[in-house]
Amino acid sequence: MHYIGLDVHKKTISYCVKDVSGQVHSEGTVPATRAALDLWMKALPQPWAAAMEATIFTGWIYDHLQPHAAELKVAHPLMLRAIALAKKKNDRMDASKIADGLRCNFLPECHMASTAIRERRQTLRYRNLLVRQAVQMKNRISGLLMESGVSYNKQRLHKVGYFRELLASNREITERVRPLLKLSRESVDRLQKTEGALVRALCRDPELVERIERLRTIPAIGPITALTWALEIGDVKRFPSLKHVISYCGLCGDERSSADIAKRTPLSKQRNKYLQRVLVEAAKLAPRHSADFALVYEKEKQKGNANRATLAVARKMAAYLLAVDRRERAFVTLGDHRQAAA
Repeated sequence: MHYIGLDVHKKTISYCVKDVSGQVHSEGTVPATRAALDLWMKALPQPWAAAMEATIFTGWIYDHLQPHAAELKVAHPLMLRAIALAKKKNDRMDASKIADGLRCNFLPECHMASTAIRERRQTLRYRNLLVRQAVQMKNRISGLLMESGVSYNKQRLHKVGYFRELLASNREITERVRPLLKLSRESVDRLQKTEGALVRALCRDPELVERIERLRTIPAIGPITALTWALEIGDVKRFPSLKHVISYCGLCGDERSSADIAKRTPLSKQRNKYLQRVLVEAAKLAPRHSADFALVYEKEKQKGNANRATLAVARKMAAYLLAVDRRERAFVTLGDHRQAAA
């Protein structure tokens, strides 16, 4: 077996091929194109295993190399301390250290989702970009009106009818600002229509439709929360317990303990930020739609911290999502379960 470390960049890929004993068989640079990788793989000794660091370019390279490799792994970038803290650092040495980590079975491997999940996840994250841009344009509309000294109803500003009436009847809006407001409103409408179309397409996707319907049987779980869970979690079986899911979702702090001293820390930055944001936002609204979540919130809030109460609801929500997803059955409350058993 030969072990290959790959240091991936936009235009080039540095590689280092080593045998079992650690002797360098070959090293160099190959252009980051599919044709160049095909030529490079033909000259490799067989069989071979490879590893690379997780970057924005890793997905297509992983898909292209996987059918030809005996083993292919992706390393967690934050865990590669030997590379990040090295005194001397270049692409050739980075590839060599990745190869050594793979050869010695000391590589901090991270999960690589399937191509189908990654493609759909890309669509969902693009939808999140559209939502952020729509919010920016709405804020720009408010800013233009405030800069012009125009009074408006904050709650109704972004309603189509009210906005049209405001432009037509308010004489305080100057002729220079009016076209900017119209352009901003058109941008908001276009972004919202595109965002809605992307969500509907994902909800109707044959690969996701049954899973999303099961997740939405949980109280207070809407389409965005269900889609984010399904696409960011991927294969739910890769998590051995609820604690691992809570850690992955960023709903707990880092562990800082030594001897008999344990310190409370803020929420960990090593998390899936998309899942964390969606679950926290859903947890803020969940007590209004579910008595179970309301009970959890009130119990934690009595301790004096509303943010901790929201996190407790988010963790409970993650537990429900994990249970429904793992068992592949719709959510059933305890009362309904007892009635069915009786």
